[in-house]
Amino acid sequence: MPELSHRRRMLVLAICCMSLLIVSLDVTILNVALPAMQTDLHASTSGLQWTIDAYTLVLASLLMLAGSTADRIGRKRVFVVGLVVFSLGSLLCSLAPDLDALIWFRMIQAVGGSMLNPVAMSIITNTFTEPRERARAIGVWGAVVGISMAAGPLIGGLLVDSVGWRSIFWINLPVGVAALLLTLKFIPESRAPKARRADPVGQLLVIALFGSLTYAIIEAPDSGFTAILPFALLALAALAGLLWYEPRRDEPLIDLRFFRSAPFSGATVIAISAFSALGGFLFLSTLYLQNVVGLDALHAGLWMLPMAVPTFLCAPISGRLVGSRGPRIPLLIAGSAMTVSALLFAGFEAETSRVSRFIGYLLFGIGFGFVNAPITNTAVSGMPRAQAGVAAAVASTSRQLGQTLGVAVVGAVLASGVTASSYKDTFVSAARPGWWILVACGLAVLVLGAVTSGVWARRTAERTADELSSVEVREAAGIGA
Repeated sequence: MPELSHRRRMLVLAICCMSLLIVSLDVTILNVALPAMQTDLHASTSGLQWTIDAYTLVLASLLMLAGSTADRIGRKRVFVVGLVVFSLGSLLCSLAPDLDALIWFRMIQAVGGSMLNPVAMSIITNTFTEPRERARAIGVWGAVVGISMAAGPLIGGLLVDSVGWRSIFWINLPVGVAALLLTLKFIPESRAPKARRADPVGQLLVIALFGSLTYAIIEAPDSGFTAILPFALLALAALAGLLWYEPRRDEPLIDLRFFRSAPFSGATVIAISAFSALGGFLFLSTLYLQNVVGLDALHAGLWMLPMAVPTFLCAPISGRLVGSRGPRIPLLIAGSAMTVSALLFAGFEAETSRVSRFIGYLLFGIGFGFVNAPITNTAVSGMPRAQAGVAAAVASTSRQLGQTLGVAVVGAVLASGVTASSYKDTFVSAARPGWWILVACGLAVLVLGAVTSGVWARRTAERTADELSSVEVREAAGIGA
C-alpha cells in the first residue's frame, strides 16, 4: 500500500468505520425489534435465537476465509464485494415473508458482513503502521461500536414503533451505498506480498465446528440430549480434525502458531468471553424490558443508553491507554466492570430495581468500552504485516463466535426455565443462571487480562513474532521452512 497523507489516512479510517457502523447497528437494532418479530412471525425463543445466531454463525465461519482471501486477491476488492452483498442481504431481510426466510436472508447478510470488518481492520493496520497511531485508530474504531450501541436502540425503537420491524434493515442501504462509492474513490488497493493458498478442508471443518456446536446448544432445551448428541459429536470431531490437519499445511486457514503468543491467545479467549457477555446481556435485557416490564421498543431503547454512552466515551480512552501504557489497565478495568455489572443482575436482582438496573447497564458499558481496543491491538501487534488480514480475522471470528455462544447458551438456559403460560412470572428466576454465566465471562476477561499482559506473556509474543517473521522471510526467498 502506498504511503498516504494524514488527511487521506483519516478518510480511509472513516470509510472503514462506516462498514463497522452498519454491521454493529444491525445487531443492536435487531435486538430491540425481537419482541415485534416474535409477535408478527409467531417465533419461539429458539426462533429468536436463530435470527441472531444465523447471522453471527455464518459471520464467524467465514471471517478467516475473508481475511486470507483479501490478503491474497486484494483487500479493497473483497471490501467492495462485501458492501454489495451486505446491502443486498439487508434489502431481502426487509422483504422476508416468514421466519425461515428471514433466517436465510440474515445468512446472506452475514456472507457480506464477513468481508467487511476483518478486511477493514486489515486496511487500517496497513494504513496506520506506527504503533501509537494505530492504537488510537483502533480506539476510534471501538468508539464506533459505542455509537451503534447508542444510536441502534433509539433508531430501532423509533422505526419499530412508527413503521414496523422491517424498516430496521433499510438503514443499512444508504450507509452501504455511501461507503461503497467512497471506497471505490479513496481507498487504495493492497494485498499481501505473497499470496496464500485457499484451505477448503480447513474452511469446511470450521463451518462444521461452529454450526454443529451452535445447533446443539440452541436446540437442546426443545429437542433433548439424545437428539442433539450427534451434533455435539460432530463438533468434537471437527475440532479434532482442525487440530490435526491445520499444522500439517504450509498455508493453513488458521495458523496455530499465532497461539504460541500468550497475549494473542489471551485476546482470543477474552474476545469470546466479552462478546458472549454482550450477546447474552442484550438478549436478556431486551426480552425483559419489553415482554416483562411492558415497555415499547423506543423506551426499551432508551434504557440501553446508560450502557451505550459509556461504551462510546471509553473506547477512545482505551485506545490511548493501549498506545501509551499497553493493554493491561484497559483489560483489568473491563473485566472488573463487566463482572460487577453481571453480579448485580445475578445476585441482587437488578432487573426489579431501576437504580440497580441503571448502575448495571452503566458498568457494563464502561467494561465493554475498554475491552475492544486491547483485543484488536494485541491480535495484530507483532504479527507480520503480510498476515494482518488473517490475524485480524481471528480476533473478529472470536468476537462473533462469542456473541453466537452468548445468545445460544443464555437463550437455552432461559428457554429451559421459562414457561409460556406464566412468562412474566418465571422470567426473572429463569434468567438468573444466565446472569451467572455472564459473571463468569467477566471474570475470564479480568483474570486473562492480568495473566496475558505481563512480562512473561510479552516474551512469548516476541518469540512468536520472530518465528513468524523468519518463516515469512524464508518463504519469500523461496527457501523451505
